[in-house]
Amino acid sequence: MATKDALVQARKEAGLTQEELARKVYVTRQAISRWETGETTPSIDMTKLLASALGVPVTQLLDLPAEPACQCCGTPFSVPNMERGHNTDGSENPAYCKWCYDQGSFAYETMDDVIETSAPYLVEATGMSLDEAVSFMGALLPTLDHWKSGDDGRA
Repeated sequence: MATKDALVQARKEAGLTQEELARKVYVTRQAISRWETGETTPSIDMTKLLASALGVPVTQLLDLPAEPACQCCGTPFSVPNMERGHNTDGSENPAYCKWCYDQGSFAYETMDDVIETSAPYLVEATGMSLDEAVSFMGALLPTLDHWKSGDDGRA
Protein backbone atom coordinates (compact mmCIF):
# COMPACT_ATOMS: atom_id res chain seq x y z
CA MET A 1 0.00 0.00 0.00
CA ALA A 2 1.25 3.46 -0.84
CA THR A 3 2.56 5.50 2.09
CA LYS A 4 -0.15 8.14 1.62
CA ASP A 5 -2.93 5.56 1.83
CA ALA A 6 -1.34 3.68 4.73
CA LEU A 7 -0.94 6.93 6.65
CA VAL A 8 -4.59 7.92 6.20
CA GLN A 9 -5.75 4.45 7.22
CA ALA A 10 -3.51 4.29 10.30
CA ARG A 11 -4.47 7.81 11.41
CA LYS A 12 -8.18 7.08 11.11
CA GLU A 13 -7.82 3.73 12.89
CA ALA A 14 -6.02 5.58 15.70
CA GLY A 15 -8.98 7.98 15.88
CA LEU A 16 -6.84 11.05 15.27
CA THR A 17 -7.47 14.14 13.19
CA GLN A 18 -4.71 15.53 11.01
CA GLU A 19 -4.27 18.31 13.58
CA GLU A 20 -3.90 15.86 16.47
CA LEU A 21 -1.36 13.74 14.59
CA ALA A 22 0.54 16.87 13.58
CA ARG A 23 0.88 17.90 17.23
CA LYS A 24 2.17 14.44 18.16
CA VAL A 25 4.94 14.55 15.56
CA TYR A 26 5.73 18.29 15.78
CA VAL A 27 4.69 19.31 12.26
CA THR A 28 1.87 21.37 10.80
CA ARG A 29 -1.52 19.98 9.84
CA GLN A 30 -0.65 21.03 6.29
CA ALA A 31 2.39 18.71 6.32
CA ILE A 32 0.14 15.79 7.32
CA SER A 33 -2.29 16.77 4.55
CA ARG A 34 0.50 16.88 1.93
CA TRP A 35 1.71 13.41 2.99
CA GLU A 36 -1.82 12.01 2.93
CA THR A 37 -2.53 13.37 -0.56
CA GLY A 38 0.83 12.19 -1.88
CA GLU A 39 1.97 15.71 -2.71
CA THR A 40 5.09 15.00 -0.65
CA THR A 41 6.44 12.00 1.23
CA PRO A 42 7.71 12.01 4.81
CA SER A 43 11.38 11.20 5.33
CA ILE A 44 12.30 7.78 6.69
CA ASP A 45 12.95 9.24 10.13
CA MET A 46 9.62 11.10 10.10
CA THR A 47 7.91 7.88 9.01
CA LYS A 48 9.40 6.17 12.06
CA LEU A 49 8.04 8.95 14.28
CA LEU A 50 4.62 8.75 12.60
CA ALA A 51 4.52 4.98 13.12
CA SER A 52 5.37 5.42 16.79
CA ALA A 53 2.71 8.10 17.24
CA LEU A 54 0.12 5.93 15.49
CA GLY A 55 1.13 2.73 17.30
CA VAL A 56 1.82 0.78 14.11
CA PRO A 57 4.94 -0.95 12.77
CA VAL A 58 7.00 1.37 10.59
CA THR A 59 6.84 -1.14 7.75
CA GLN A 60 3.07 -0.57 7.61
CA LEU A 61 3.74 3.03 6.51
CA LEU A 62 6.57 2.27 4.07
CA ASP A 63 5.70 1.71 0.44
CA LEU A 64 7.40 -1.68 0.21
CA PRO A 65 6.99 -3.92 -2.81
CA ALA A 66 4.57 -6.80 -2.23
CA GLU A 67 6.97 -9.39 -3.57
CA PRO A 68 9.32 -11.98 -2.12
CA ALA A 69 12.49 -10.53 -0.64
CA CYS A 70 15.58 -11.84 1.14
CA GLN A 71 14.69 -12.34 4.79
CA CYS A 72 18.13 -11.14 5.88
CA CYS A 73 18.80 -7.97 3.82
CA GLY A 74 15.32 -7.20 2.47
CA THR A 75 16.31 -6.95 -1.18
CA PRO A 76 13.47 -8.09 -3.47
CA PHE A 77 14.27 -11.20 -5.49
CA SER A 78 13.09 -9.35 -8.62
CA VAL A 79 16.30 -7.26 -8.58
CA PRO A 80 18.56 -8.30 -11.50
CA ASN A 81 21.17 -10.91 -10.53
CA MET A 82 19.44 -11.51 -7.19
CA GLU A 83 20.03 -15.21 -6.84
CA ARG A 84 18.83 -17.29 -3.93
CA GLY A 85 21.25 -18.74 -1.43
CA HIS A 86 21.99 -22.43 -1.04
CA ASN A 87 21.86 -24.83 1.86
CA THR A 88 24.76 -27.10 2.78
CA ASP A 89 23.30 -29.89 0.62
CA GLY A 90 23.33 -27.56 -2.41
CA SER A 91 19.57 -27.08 -2.52
CA GLU A 92 18.25 -23.57 -3.07
CA ASN A 93 17.07 -21.72 0.02
CA PRO A 94 13.93 -19.75 -0.90
CA ALA A 95 14.21 -17.26 1.97
CA TYR A 96 17.69 -15.81 1.50
CA CYS A 97 19.82 -14.33 -1.27
CA LYS A 98 23.25 -15.67 -2.18
CA TRP A 99 24.95 -12.59 -0.73
CA CYS A 100 23.43 -13.16 2.71
CA TYR A 101 23.30 -16.93 2.87
CA ASP A 102 25.21 -19.52 0.89
CA GLN A 103 26.38 -23.07 1.40
CA GLY A 104 24.57 -23.13 4.73
CA SER A 105 26.25 -20.07 6.22
CA PHE A 106 25.24 -16.47 6.74
CA ALA A 107 27.59 -13.75 5.56
CA TYR A 108 26.56 -11.32 8.30
CA GLU A 109 26.61 -11.67 12.06
CA THR A 110 24.72 -8.48 12.89
CA MET A 111 22.22 -6.11 11.33
CA ASP A 112 24.91 -3.43 11.43
CA ASP A 113 27.08 -5.64 9.19
CA VAL A 114 24.24 -5.94 6.66
CA ILE A 115 23.56 -2.20 6.74
CA GLU A 116 27.22 -1.27 6.32
CA THR A 117 27.55 -3.52 3.28
CA SER A 118 24.14 -3.02 1.67
CA ALA A 119 23.28 0.66 2.26
CA PRO A 120 25.60 1.91 -0.53
CA TYR A 121 23.83 -0.40 -3.00
CA LEU A 122 20.46 0.93 -1.86
CA VAL A 123 21.73 4.48 -2.41
CA GLU A 124 22.81 3.56 -5.94
CA ALA A 125 19.53 1.80 -6.76
CA THR A 126 17.14 4.37 -5.31
CA GLY A 127 18.88 7.73 -5.16
CA MET A 128 18.36 7.92 -1.37
CA SER A 129 21.06 9.61 0.62
CA LEU A 130 23.32 7.30 2.62
CA ASP A 131 21.71 8.51 5.85
CA GLU A 132 18.24 7.72 4.47
CA ALA A 133 19.36 4.28 3.30
CA VAL A 134 20.86 3.48 6.70
CA SER A 135 17.73 4.69 8.46
CA PHE A 136 15.47 2.74 6.08
CA MET A 137 17.43 -0.46 6.59
CA GLY A 138 17.47 0.11 10.35
CA ALA A 139 13.67 0.16 10.24
CA LEU A 140 13.25 -2.74 7.81
CA LEU A 141 15.74 -5.35 9.01
CA PRO A 142 14.20 -6.02 12.44
CA THR A 143 10.97 -7.03 10.66
CA LEU A 144 12.66 -9.71 8.53
CA ASP A 145 12.45 -13.34 9.61
CA HIS A 146 16.19 -13.84 10.13
CA TRP A 147 16.51 -10.93 12.54
CA LYS A 148 13.15 -11.06 14.32
CA SER A 149 13.06 -14.77 15.07
CA GLY A 150 16.70 -15.72 15.26
CA ASP A 151 16.02 -18.23 12.45
CA ASP A 152 19.29 -19.27 10.91
CA GLY A 153 17.64 -20.32 7.65
CA ARG A 154 19.33 -23.68 7.46
CA ALA A 155 17.40 -26.54 5.98
